[in-house]
Order: sequence, then structure tokens, then C-alpha cells
Amino acid sequence: MKEFELKYGCNPNQKPSRIFMKNDADLPITVLNGRPGYINFLDAFNAWQLVKELKEALGLPAATSFKHVSPTSAAVGLILPEPLKKACFVEDVEGLDESPLACAYVRARGTDRLCSFGDWVALSDVCDVTTAKLIAREVSDGIIAPGYEPEALEILKGKRKGNYNIVEIDPNYVPAPIEQKDVYGITFEQGRNEFKIGNHLLENIVTENKNLPDSAKRDLIVALITLKYTQSNSVCYAINGQAIGVGAGQQSRIHCTRLAGTKADTWLMRQHPKVLSLPFLPTMGRPERDNVIDGYINGNEEDVCADGIWQNYFTEQPAPITAEERAQWLGGFKGLALASDAFFPFADNIKRAYASGVTYIAEPGGSIRDDLVIEECDKKGMIMAFTGMRLFHH
Repeated sequence: MKEFELKYGCNPNQKPSRIFMKNDADLPITVLNGRPGYINFLDAFNAWQLVKELKEALGLPAATSFKHVSPTSAAVGLILPEPLKKACFVEDVEGLDESPLACAYVRARGTDRLCSFGDWVALSDVCDVTTAKLIAREVSDGIIAPGYEPEALEILKGKRKGNYNIVEIDPNYVPAPIEQKDVYGITFEQGRNEFKIGNHLLENIVTENKNLPDSAKRDLIVALITLKYTQSNSVCYAINGQAIGVGAGQQSRIHCTRLAGTKADTWLMRQHPKVLSLPFLPTMGRPERDNVIDGYINGNEEDVCADGIWQNYFTEQPAPITAEERAQWLGGFKGLALASDAFFPFADNIKRAYASGVTYIAEPGGSIRDDLVIEECDKKGMIMAFTGMRLFHH
């Protein structure tokens, strides 16, 4: 297949639309089911690069959940603790611990469930049955993977009334070293960002505290690789092998840090005992529960615990989480990792990161205020490495 005709481009008025190989070679993909669109393929190819690189860097199966050309999360296949299983609605899944790929998917899909609604999934390894069953339970637009077990493929084909988008990619495909794109009729050309992210980026520790354990190195690599495929400006919080807060596409670095920090806080709060024990009506679906949980944690548009409102969601009126309980719970988490795709220009980013339990930081360095940023880290006993490598992605 040398080209694939699309229904339309980014919007229905943008026709004709297709993907193809400029050198007249065959496309490195096979569409096994459905009819993916323009944005679907943008998500698919960016997401595939992310999980492929994560697997190569850490040697663990990886998964990501993508929406609008940025990851909501990415993760590697570490076993989930029981509270996290419950927070991700998978405490009933048999055989989950035996599938590292399924664990990676649960972590990635369960991090920011609001933003992952209708996502595109990428897997680094052949999709197994356990992972397929988990994907089948979620609202999703499609998946890309290097292969599918026969039973897993049949399970996925049953999604969306048989129209679920399933793409298989050749894991040995190597793109051309030069890439192009057109904007306003003008062609841009650049070398592909083939820079390899690994432990060597974390050797230049610029803070007084230089104690960077292997687990933190792993989490910083997860965050850095996630940022490599996130629309800039971007910041990523990570812990236990997964990105738990991604701030993408913000014009201000502090707004990236705040946005990602708020998402990280929400992920941590989802594991609070009061959240895990919310008495939902049995008729409440998973997406509806996600919205109510977000409202319960963050307030948002309505007070879901208020008289006349709670009856829409719960079998009995739940007690709200108090400010003191929230502070105590979040204060119990330390050791989070934070990475930035460009330097921090002000120390306010460090203060905001510390408030969400960040201990380890990786950023390129190079700001005229690096000394102030390092000083703020030293005040808080944090560890920061200068990678020397910017990771803008547009």
C-alpha cells in the first residue's frame, strides 16, 4: 500500500486528504480495521515513536495515550499497587500482573482519564489478550502496535460497532533522516530529532544534593521521552515509571508547570481512601465516574456532594475532602520527577514543582537565571540535572 485515502484532513472542509510515501515506497503500516483519519494518524505516528523509544531506553514494554498530537500520559510495564488498580477501575481484572504490557497500558490510560477520553493508543509490543480486553472497556478512537495476538485482534475489532481503528506498524521501519512539512504553501525541512535519551543526560548534576537513585533516573527518562513527543512548551511530572502530569502547548513555562502539577495532584488524589470509596450509583458508567471524581477532587462546575446534586451520582451523600485532608495526603508524596523541554527561566517553576512532591528535576539549563533556579533547588534539598538538550516539538 503506497497511499491511504483519508475521509478529510484536520477538518471536514479540508479535502482531498491522504497519507503516502514521497519515494513511492510502500507505507510501513497495515490498516487492519476501521478507517483512521488525518488526526488519528498524526497521533498514531507520534505515539508509536514515543513507546518505541521508551522500550529501547528502559527495556520494558511501554504504552501511551494520545489526544490531539500530545500524550496524556506514557508508562512502562511495572506492576500496579492495589490502590492504583482501584483508582484505574481494574481491580477486577484477572492476570493483569502477568502482563507487563497491560500494566503499562493501565498506567498510561488511567493517569488523566478525562483527557484520555476518545484517545489513540500506542503499544511497544504485540498486543496481548489482557491488554485488548482492557482497551475494549474504554472510549478510544484507535490503536497502533507492531502486531496483535489473533484473539486480541478479534476483541478489538468488536469495538465501536466493528469500526475501531486498528493499525499495525512495521517495527523495523526507519524513516528518512530529513523530514519536510508544508505551511502556507511553504516547505520546511529539517533533520529528524534522532537524539537518544538515556542516563548520560543525567550526569551533570548542578545542585548540592547529587543523590540521584536509579528509580529517579528511570522516571526522568520517562518524562524526557514523553516531552520529546509533546507539543511545546511542555513539562512532565513522573513517578513509578509513568507520566502523571503533562502540561502541553503553553506559551509560558510556569503555566506548563502549573497545569502539569494540577494533573499530577489529581492523579495522586484519585488514590485517596475517600475517592476510592465513593458510593456511585450502579448505573454510572466509567466516563461519568471520571467526571464526578474530578469534580469531587477539584470542585469545578458543581459541588457533587451538595444536597440536590449528590443524588444524581451516589447512593448516599459522601463527605467532601477537606483542605486539611487534601494537604495532608499530597504532603505524603515525595520523590516525584519533573522534566522540562527547555530551561526554567524563573525559580517559580521550582516552587510549584516542590508543592507537588517533586524531588528530582531534569532540564536543559542555559537560562541567564540558572543560578537562581539552582539556589531554589538547594533551599529545598532537590536534585537537578542539566541535560544540555532542548526537546521542542511542533
